[in-house]
Amino acid sequence: MNLTELTAAIDAKTAKIGIVGLGYVGLPLVRAFVEAGYTTIGFDVDSAKIEQLRQGQSYIQHISGDWVSQQIAAGKFDATDQLDRLAEADAILICVPTPLNESRDPDLTYVEQTVQSIAQVLRPGQLIVLESTTYPGTTRDVVLPLLAASGLKLGDDFFLAYSPEREDPGNQDFSAQQIPKVVGAMDVASLDIANALYGHAMSETVPVSSCEVAEACKILENTYRSVNIAMVNELKVLFDEINIDIWEVIAAAKTKPFGFQAFYPGPGLGGHCIPIDPFYLSWIARRHGMTTRFIELAGEVNASMPEYVLSRVVDQLNEKGMSVKGAKIGILGVAYKKDIDDPRESPSFRLMELLTERGAQLSYSDPWIAALPKMRSFTVPDLQSCELTAAYLEELDCAVICTDHTAFDYQMIADHASCVVDTRNAMAVVEQSKAKITKA
Repeated sequence: MNLTELTAAIDAKTAKIGIVGLGYVGLPLVRAFVEAGYTTIGFDVDSAKIEQLRQGQSYIQHISGDWVSQQIAAGKFDATDQLDRLAEADAILICVPTPLNESRDPDLTYVEQTVQSIAQVLRPGQLIVLESTTYPGTTRDVVLPLLAASGLKLGDDFFLAYSPEREDPGNQDFSAQQIPKVVGAMDVASLDIANALYGHAMSETVPVSSCEVAEACKILENTYRSVNIAMVNELKVLFDEINIDIWEVIAAAKTKPFGFQAFYPGPGLGGHCIPIDPFYLSWIARRHGMTTRFIELAGEVNASMPEYVLSRVVDQLNEKGMSVKGAKIGILGVAYKKDIDDPRESPSFRLMELLTERGAQLSYSDPWIAALPKMRSFTVPDLQSCELTAAYLEELDCAVICTDHTAFDYQMIADHASCVVDTRNAMAVVEQSKAKITKA
């Protein structure tokens, strides 16, 4: 297949779309292309995920098992852990994790392994797009050489682009299809074909001049949020010290119709992007003999918030004549944001580690997370979610609201918990409270 034939297949929606990595980015992307009329193959090295999907089960809340089973039955979606089948796809979109290692350097192991698998079966007429968040230069310096080792030529035999994923789990206003898609590429032909592909599945595409611009765009978006969240987290600690409610301050400030965007404090940062992505820029800055002071400082502030929450828990237990050791402490919410089933990098886990180190008897309640998953970055206890009942709350020495799920009955928490440390201002809705409520 050549460029003309690939373009015609994309326009006719006869091109087969392969998506590598069927997590919180990849599976919604499958849905976007299926709903646009394409046949898709989903690849993942986790055979348990593949088996779930083949049985019509979904592990992501906002994609139903019924939808999965319907698309598999209709032949529009096939899930496999056999990477040699990558040759079947006309376009391959890479959505694998890009974590940091222990020294906060980018770990591109999953990207490199995926691209090496693609290179082994690469054939003329394939489009390869990296979607995983990474530092500027990854597509050119890491992905391209691995593909070129196949002997095929960029722009003639295969096409290479970068298009950063943009997901906002829990936001009902934006599906993957509704969020503008930034697209950068290694050459004009690759840009044209990648832009055409996404143009059929997304409401809007935003072509840019290079892969580096697209890669930097994603890092800028997440660094912007990290820095501003760090600012309000730091102000929260200061304002608590001088008896000013940070939440009231933010509510007043956001009435300004220009020049201000509200960001909110919390127990720390979670998710797959904001706690990690800004450090890609710090790493590349170090390689060029520069420092990124805002990024490093924001990371320090946000990473310190679980310790601050711990200090507030200690204060509340001290007022009851108790220590953390032996205290029954319930974590309310372990997802990294409200009303989602995604626990990745949740600050709740760091708080759990701190409490465990001090001998607390931990439990948790989260209607979205039935059992604590194994995590790369945290030592997570083997716990099942407790039902949030009056009896459960009355057994606790302290309840800590880490995630402000809509499903939580905050008035019941106020009526039956003896003390509450509230990191999300969730208890502002209660009319009266038996519990001692402390904002953190």
